[in-house]
Amino acid sequence: MAETRPTATVKPATSVQVKKSSNMISLIAPVACIIIGYCIWRFVLGNPENFGVGKNNGGFWPDRNDPKTALSRMYLGGIIVPILIGTFLTMLTFVIERFMTVAKASGTSSNADFIRKVQYHLANKNVDAALAECDKQKGSVGNVMKAGLGVYKEMITDNELNTEQKILAIQKEVEEATSLELPMLEKNLVFLSTIATIATLIGLLGTVIGMIRAFATLGAESGGSASAQALSVGISEALYNTALGIGTSAFSIVFYNIFTTKIDGITYGIDESGFTLTQTFASLYK
Repeated sequence: MAETRPTATVKPATSVQVKKSSNMISLIAPVACIIIGYCIWRFVLGNPENFGVGKNNGGFWPDRNDPKTALSRMYLGGIIVPILIGTFLTMLTFVIERFMTVAKASGTSSNADFIRKVQYHLANKNVDAALAECDKQKGSVGNVMKAGLGVYKEMITDNELNTEQKILAIQKEVEEATSLELPMLEKNLVFLSTIATIATLIGLLGTVIGMIRAFATLGAESGGSASAQALSVGISEALYNTALGIGTSAFSIVFYNIFTTKIDGITYGIDESGFTLTQTFASLYK
């Protein structure tokens, strides 16, 4: 009679718990930042005391002239300026949010040192000490390692599965834990990449609108020197939009690259942790 080999026991559910995380910030932040940007443009940059003409004008977009400060000149850039300010504030909001998330995901110490400690404990067959290191480390690598160690510990005493099936069970747990950690790391990065692209375009739109207004004013006026002065002032005001757009885009690109580099390092640590578990188990429990 042919010998039958035991098949892998199908677990009813993974031990990895799905993380419930709200992403309300991605819905609220852009709208709130644009409203704040408008308030800054309307009431700070457009403070009547900063202008010599148009102090008594009110409404949604008061017509002010003769600015006294550089900031008040920015107000004359037009209605695109508050959108650019809101875009900058949105970028800043997601930079802070990503910084806090990535810092938490990085753990309490170096991931390379943490993995070496786990390898040392596993080499001595001290799984509980390795789990204790995961509790100290925390972060994404620590969470994935802890999930894998839970199954690792079960497989040591399992008498039904062969070594290959046990390693596959550990790999599956690590992959499931990884699939829950990576979305948290990459969430909201799309806002930074989008802002990096559209901020410059919005700035150019504001510049074009400003140039149209400047040339329209030039056409309505008469007199060579006065018209040339009006045109130069209009162009100067319009270029504030370009400066704001390019500055916001540059900051977005820099921070996007910083965060993707850090996330790549964490991802590498997660991959290394899974490799450590499977290779150590294969060498110690053949």
